[in-house]
Amino acid sequence: MNYANIKTCDIADGPGVRVSLFVSGCTHHCKNCFNPETWDFAYGDPFTIAVEERLLEECAPSYIAGLTLLGGEPMEPENQRALLPFLRRFKARCPEKTVWCYSGYTYEQLTGEGSRCRCEATDGMLSLIDVLVDGEFVQALYDITLRFRGSSNQRLIDLPKTRAAGEVVLWDDGKVYSSHEM
Repeated sequence: MNYANIKTCDIADGPGVRVSLFVSGCTHHCKNCFNPETWDFAYGDPFTIAVEERLLEECAPSYIAGLTLLGGEPMEPENQRALLPFLRRFKARCPEKTVWCYSGYTYEQLTGEGSRCRCEATDGMLSLIDVLVDGEFVQALYDITLRFRGSSNQRLIDLPKTRAAGEVVLWDDGKVYSSHEM
């Protein structure tokens, strides 16, 4: 697997300050994608053990809330196979931190039998992800007022609660209020 970028102080792709890994490779090709260069699986640099170690070190400080996976498409089977061992290492080293994953695939596609995106790594990946932002970006549904996603078809799914309930449970996006009064 290749990766396109690493952001070590990201506040746009999940709550708190996060470390974000932008993987390479995506077959969705959404219209007006914010990262079209990452569609190419060969774009960027190889995701090596040294890169994994760097990410783990960047995630270590107490002010880092967690890791976000985006791209490209982290849930392309080729990328899942490379990310699963890394996520296991991440959760072992940083069990109190969350993993968010942005995917153009829906939860139903990722969990449904016979789907192109499912492979031997999918269930393991989903078991290590705390919040899945699912669904392709749809320009006609673009909404600048949405937190942590670009179009209204995309869901923020709380995967631990979803597993416990046996049905999709959305992440509780608590209200954000200003402490200043007018």
